[in-house]
Amino acid sequence: MMDREDILKRVDHTLLSQAAVWAEIRQVLDDGMRYKTASACIPACYVKQAADYVQGRLPICTVIGFPNGYSTTAVKVYEAQQAVSDGAEEIDMVIPIGYLKDRRYQEIEEEIRQVHRACGGKILKVIIETCLLTQEEKVKMCGIVTQAGAEYIKTSTGFSTGGASLEDVKLMRAHVGSHVKIKAAGGISSFEDAEKFIQLGADRLGTSRLVKIMKNEPGAGAALR
Repeated sequence: MMDREDILKRVDHTLLSQAAVWAEIRQVLDDGMRYKTASACIPACYVKQAADYVQGRLPICTVIGFPNGYSTTAVKVYEAQQAVSDGAEEIDMVIPIGYLKDRRYQEIEEEIRQVHRACGGKILKVIIETCLLTQEEKVKMCGIVTQAGAEYIKTSTGFSTGGASLEDVKLMRAHVGSHVKIKAAGGISSFEDAEKFIQLGADRLGTSRLVKIMKNEPGAGAALR
């Protein structure tokens, strides 16, 4: 069994609710610093305020083209540049899923390349929204993300019809290049679930529930402070 501290180091502690206010974002940041999560994943409008608040003690992650993915490439590039300028260390982008359905593979790859360049060396995670894809489309996206040079492929936004599945992570691990890491997001509700995803090849987990579990267990976080 994995140590909980090691699992939390792989967690993007996440709050992406449309109605999230600064007090809630600040709590996520405080919790991320306390439990030493990989990052805090928050809406783009809070990135600068969050980066100023954490002062380098916690990487800030944000999302672009989110959650539907159908913004133009130019808009996604601008969003990425703005987020990095504001202090984001990691960018999670959503692909244009309709393009994938239309087999416009080269355009998707070029968009990922452009956004990756706009990240200026920061981490890019590409959300493919697996719940909307066929097995063939999932495999195709593994190849496209690999060729485009992004650091991660990510299962889900958490805003569609389903989240991460163990089967999808296993499929991704079998089809992405050796340099591409995997982020599982959406529906990860326990440390037992988290460990299963990690064992199958997930390097990062998008969830808020694991920190909530820690906070609800008196004394559980003492060793992590």
